[in-house]
Amino acid sequence: MSVMESSALGAPAVRSGPPPPVGPPPRRSGTDRREWLLAAGLLLPNLALLTMFVYRPLIDNFRLSFTDYNISAPTGANSVGTANYVEWFGRDDTRTIVGNTIIFTFATVIISMVLGLALALLLDQKLRGRNVVRSLVFAPFVVSGAAIGVAFQFVFDPSFGLIRDLLSRVGASTPDFFQDSTWAMFMVTTTYIWKNLGYTFVIYLAALQGRRIDLDEAAEIDGATPWTHFRRVLLPQLRPTTFFLSITVLLNSVQVFDLIYAQTRGGPVGTGTTTLVFQVYQETFVNMRAGYGATVATIMFLILLTITFIQVRVMDRGTKA
Repeated sequence: MSVMESSALGAPAVRSGPPPPVGPPPRRSGTDRREWLLAAGLLLPNLALLTMFVYRPLIDNFRLSFTDYNISAPTGANSVGTANYVEWFGRDDTRTIVGNTIIFTFATVIISMVLGLALALLLDQKLRGRNVVRSLVFAPFVVSGAAIGVAFQFVFDPSFGLIRDLLSRVGASTPDFFQDSTWAMFMVTTTYIWKNLGYTFVIYLAALQGRRIDLDEAAEIDGATPWTHFRRVLLPQLRPTTFFLSITVLLNSVQVFDLIYAQTRGGPVGTGTTTLVFQVYQETFVNMRAGYGATVATIMFLILLTITFIQVRVMDRGTKA
């Protein structure tokens, strides 16, 4: 049947051959320009604030680290080259302060993350009153560190504190948390873990509630033990959350100042609980050596930058694997 006969019978004619030419796509230069302007309008104010309150102070701090600037002196800052850095690496208390920072930071990061995950696993179950317990666990995180530090002084007081009462019931002696440097570090670390536990708990709980339920059901059908399910099914899903917490908790722990100031003032003997961030305060506002304090802050920034870079690389390799 020909095309003309097909048309005569009322059927649509089917024509073979190339499709009709399509015209050029519409020009989007105006739309693209508006999108760029919108992006610039949203980003530029934030970049301006970051430049003013983050990047510029960072550059000024690096510049001051090469001077003998004294915040109480009317004269300006004189350049001393790398003398502040040479002094910091050569001082006797540097090893103690760095050791305190490492012990405090890694103890708070590891213990708070482990306990936070354990509590999240427990309170993710359908238990009576779990919402109340969740609120109680998270509440200390929003309280001021100075207030918690003062309150826990009464908990650890060797004369009438709660710890003394509990230990006396089992016939044990109470350590002197305010005179012994080792026990003072234990007191500060324990207090901060208690305060920061709610943060890791909430983040892990949110990750658990967003996990894939079908994988849990598949593991249950396969007869996986609870430990195998936790190690092979649950932990891989929590890897991005664990990476996020490892960075944020580490950065927060290194910057703890108010709690240490409220409980020990960096002591009790010398630099017993002094960390790098507390040394920055001590040198800048107590010893009036702002240039040396800027040196300590710069060293701390470089250490944190290196650790964060390593964490990101390790996370990238784990994701690609």
